[in-house]
Amino acid sequence: MLTLGIDPGTATTGYGVVRQQGEKLTYVTCGCILTTPKETSQARLAKIYHEVKQLIIAYKPDFIAVERLFFGENTRTAMAVSQARGIALLAAAEGKIAVGEYTPLEVKVALTGYGKAEKRQIQQMVRVMLKLSDIPKPDDAADALAVAITHIHSSALAAA
Repeated sequence: MLTLGIDPGTATTGYGVVRQQGEKLTYVTCGCILTTPKETSQARLAKIYHEVKQLIIAYKPDFIAVERLFFGENTRTAMAVSQARGIALLAAAEGKIAVGEYTPLEVKVALTGYGKAEKRQIQQMVRVMLKLSDIPKPDDAADALAVAITHIHSSALAAA
């Protein structure tokens, strides 16, 4: 099973691809889709859409796991993130790929067993679970890998 994890954002959308073979998780790739405030919001969303579509074409994931929006105090940021999230969901729908959605709390619990885990702890668990020598950079890419791992673990529990 190949899972594409997405950590949506307007300026930075993280992505990570993880393969599951039996009990083994294997790192495939990760990175970020970057946009700048100089671009119009439409251009930024179009770039995210096209790059997510290219990831789907290149890796042919069985599933796409997207971080579910957490509403904090900054409504403007939440709206921008929700737009990027919607673009990722659209790309998945067009590719007819099943989607799993996970809150930051669900990701923390899935990777560490602790809902108040810090970002560094999550990143360290990604490194350990994927047997990487270093924590993936940038943070958004590591977060996307964490979302993909959460989906793989959730799928295994649902199948049991």
